[in-house]
Amino acid sequence: MNLLCLLFACLLSACAVSPPAARIVPDEEVRRLMASEKVEGLALAVIDKGQVKSVRTWGWRNVEKKLPLEPHTVMYGASLTKPTFAYMLMQVVDEGKLDLDAPLSTLLPQPLPAYDKRPYDFSDLAGDERWRKLTPRILLTHSSGFANFRWVEPDKKLRFHFDPGARYGYSAEGMYILQLIVEHGLGLETEQEMQRRVFQRFGMRNTSMLWRADFANNLADGYTVEGKMIPHDDRSRPSAAGSMDTSIEDQARLWAGIVRGEGLSAASRAAMVKPQLPISSNSQFPTLVPGQVAWPQGLAAGLGLVTFNDRSGPAWFKGGHDDGTGNMAICLENGRRCVVMLSNDVRAERIYPELARRVLGETDMPWKWEYGWYKP
Repeated sequence: MNLLCLLFACLLSACAVSPPAARIVPDEEVRRLMASEKVEGLALAVIDKGQVKSVRTWGWRNVEKKLPLEPHTVMYGASLTKPTFAYMLMQVVDEGKLDLDAPLSTLLPQPLPAYDKRPYDFSDLAGDERWRKLTPRILLTHSSGFANFRWVEPDKKLRFHFDPGARYGYSAEGMYILQLIVEHGLGLETEQEMQRRVFQRFGMRNTSMLWRADFANNLADGYTVEGKMIPHDDRSRPSAAGSMDTSIEDQARLWAGIVRGEGLSAASRAAMVKPQLPISSNSQFPTLVPGQVAWPQGLAAGLGLVTFNDRSGPAWFKGGHDDGTGNMAICLENGRRCVVMLSNDVRAERIYPELARRVLGETDMPWKWEYGWYKP
């Protein structure tokens, strides 16, 4: 009988298949992929079981001066700032200082349209009472109804394109309102809170929401799709939407901490990566085009990031992009595996799907939604 029990236990353990480990891509394969798209600089981190497994860089931080890109080189984080800010915000939620579902009218000392001076000028919304429907959850799920930036509007004015909470429409403007809540509603300094609650927690020594003079010694300039160099922008004020300077070493520590849930309650960690609002648009950009796509991955907005159902289980991701920057972080809950890719060359986005496949194996990452140009 004991022998039978032992055999049965062995069979059960054999059936419980462990997730495959995240893989290290050989240098020559990375260099070949970079050469195929003329990528000047690339940084890659691999996370497995919630721990940093590998951090590597290739190419140049400045081609003209032949300055190498290194693991501690300061790079532009772009919109990877958004989930980092959301992670800080969820700590404030854990402390009972912020209710994700509280209406905006209860979170600010005066009505939103009364803020009429830069950088917090929302006077364009005067006369449209829909601002009262906004909540932190709506802003974090990019369902505010705003364009990505007001300056893309024909008259450069902020307006609602749909009722708050109705559907997904990526918007940096919502992040600005969240930052307004932090600073004017809670009386906190964004830069200080990010440093204390996130960057210091994870030992991110080369990360800041503001420009630091010591960054100049090892800084990455950007390269456009045409290969033109764009000097790094020295940002003088913190922006929850995208002012973070960082390094691949620091981003590895950050995403390993996030996938472990360090610094958050179990409930807040779960809420952040929970599908909060279904996404039915054909692609992320342009942001205001409604869609009727039933994504088989169950694509949805989380809090500051995007979730999907991978063949391995729950998964989530966030990208960051401008004319000379291409960033991407993808995490699979099964095995707590992540790949983090930063580049000071926007052409790197063309090789990210293949790089991610080589690190994580076959996934159901919705590349077509993230990159409208993508063809399998």
